[in-house]
Amino acid sequence: MKKLSHYNSAGEVSMVDISAKPITTRTAIAHAFVRIPAEVLAALPNSPKGDPLQVARIAGISAAKKTADLIPLCHQLPLGHVGIGFEIQSEGIEIEASASTAAQTGVEMEALIAASVAALTIYDMTKAMNKSIEIGEIYLVEKTGGKSGTYRRKVPNC
Repeated sequence: MKKLSHYNSAGEVSMVDISAKPITTRTAIAHAFVRIPAEVLAALPNSPKGDPLQVARIAGISAAKKTADLIPLCHQLPLGHVGIGFEIQSEGIEIEASASTAAQTGVEMEALIAASVAALTIYDMTKAMNKSIEIGEIYLVEKTGGKSGTYRRKVPNC
């Protein structure tokens, strides 16, 4: 197991110094799932507050741009792109958020924040119809670039 990078040699919390690292292209994809009762899913286009998916897309993109404000030791990154996709399934909505940059550190947190806030926004936009909606399965799917290279989440065999 690697040591935690956000602690200095004295064991104090510390922001990682990336100033000497080269700028490289980095990408990340994150996942979230919003479990929604069937009657709410059927009513999505006619939600009392408007189209939840379009509002959630904007919220996720906006949130990714604020990651450094939300996670204390994250670096501010010049995001080249943030994308949010939705797939409506029988039990809810699958969210995939992607982020990319040319920077000295990765965009995993930006993609995870985007997916999380998109999921929270869907809850906010649909809670008037049913408050039992659940948010879960938030995880990193893939990341590329940087010293550690490519990571792809292994999907367990079902």
